[in-house]
Amino acid sequence: MNSAALSAAKTQLRSLMKQRLKGLSNDSILQQSKAVFDSLRSFRPYVDANRVGIYLAMPGGELQTDLIVRHALQSGKQVFVPYLHKSGLAPGEGPARLMDMVSLAGIDDYESLRPDKWGIPSIDAATVDQRQRSLGELEGDAAADATLDLILLPGVAFDEDPDTGVIRRLGHGKGFYDYFLHRYALKCAGRGDVSDGRAAVLLYALGLREQFLAPTSAGQQESTVPVGPHDQPLDGLFLGDGQVKLSANSGHTEQSQR
Repeated sequence: MNSAALSAAKTQLRSLMKQRLKGLSNDSILQQSKAVFDSLRSFRPYVDANRVGIYLAMPGGELQTDLIVRHALQSGKQVFVPYLHKSGLAPGEGPARLMDMVSLAGIDDYESLRPDKWGIPSIDAATVDQRQRSLGELEGDAAADATLDLILLPGVAFDEDPDTGVIRRLGHGKGFYDYFLHRYALKCAGRGDVSDGRAAVLLYALGLREQFLAPTSAGQQESTVPVGPHDQPLDGLFLGDGQVKLSANSGHTEQSQR
């Protein structure tokens, strides 16, 4: 699939998912978010993780992460959340804005975050220089970086590749996570901190059950997640119906709950 066809397929699927999720009630989202939290909090990679990167959710239309953030902080984990900043790159050399993951100081810090224009709790730019950063850069300036053990990602749609057993993710189309993970992998490679050619960080997505594209009763896929060379494969996916789907390449021993 060429780049134009890939982009068109992604746009079409995002539109389909937007329509599917539009009528979903807040009660259903909260119930599903609680189910994911219940599955995650006893999941060994999460239990063992000391530094966890996690998205902060929009008020509606996606799996909520408030319970997870609070539990992680109360469990003594270091929690890192997304922060967008100017890239420091020259025009034409890359995107104007980059995503990093920066640390929260604790519950009070988390509760002090103010919503952005999408309603997502966001880091105040004035506090960033006081925080650890997973890529150790800000607007082109280097700083000490902090490695992550686990990243919990959002997404628009997910499926399982029938040939490889890999869980695939469709993002929101801005490329922030894919480019962040690419840069993170390069930094890990520079330190020798890689596993099977990938950055030594576990990638699990969180999704509503309506976001998973499952085979129909006739055995046909209702739709598929189109992926390109820059789309990152996942180690697994937590769904709001309690399912935990693991990619065939995850190397994790717990069985997927289907």
